[in-house]
Amino acid sequence: MRVVIAEDAAVLRELLGQMLGERGHEVCVSVSDADALRVAVAEHRPDAAVVDIRMPPTHTDEGLRAAIDVRRAFPGTGVLLFSQYIETRYVTRLLADGSAGVGYLLKDRVANVAEFTDALARVAAGGTALDPEVVTQLAGASRRAENLGELTGREREVLSLMAQGRSNTAIAQTLVISPGTVEKHVAAVFAKLGLPASEDNNRRVLAVLRHLGVP
Repeated sequence: MRVVIAEDAAVLRELLGQMLGERGHEVCVSVSDADALRVAVAEHRPDAAVVDIRMPPTHTDEGLRAAIDVRRAFPGTGVLLFSQYIETRYVTRLLADGSAGVGYLLKDRVANVAEFTDALARVAAGGTALDPEVVTQLAGASRRAENLGELTGREREVLSLMAQGRSNTAIAQTLVISPGTVEKHVAAVFAKLGLPASEDNNRRVLAVLRHLGVP
């Protein structure tokens, strides 16, 4: 992958670049503010951008706003946002134009190199990667959360992994069950939530997220 990194903390910026470079990815450039991110994506046209939500000058949502601009100007560029905090309103804003090529992780996930790079690869390929804790909070805050009460414990696990952007094969591996069993659980989840079944991961994730309260 060709990646642009936008992170104002120099140590973390260097760590991300080194981590990705060691795994064969090309870091086109690393920048420290949102305006530089916009310029870098326009110049390098990377496969994906890793973006800290809170950057100078106010350290509120500069990274998020720049990420939204990048997605609108360059729809083929995947965007993986990360933050120290779970703020579901940021997820809502990020997914407002669709879930393809979008990710949101907590910074703690960076410590798990395999998990972080897998999420970035899914986003660069047009998939979705949402932190499990973010999915849990979306479900808990949803106006329709009462409908989730109809799901079994296993179906809730499958729903959470679906919302993270995992394929049926990946869900089977994570839960140590057969792909056929996953298909049955996915069908049951869609049926109980009143959602049309789909083999398209992006469409099904978007449908589930919207059911969980993301517009």
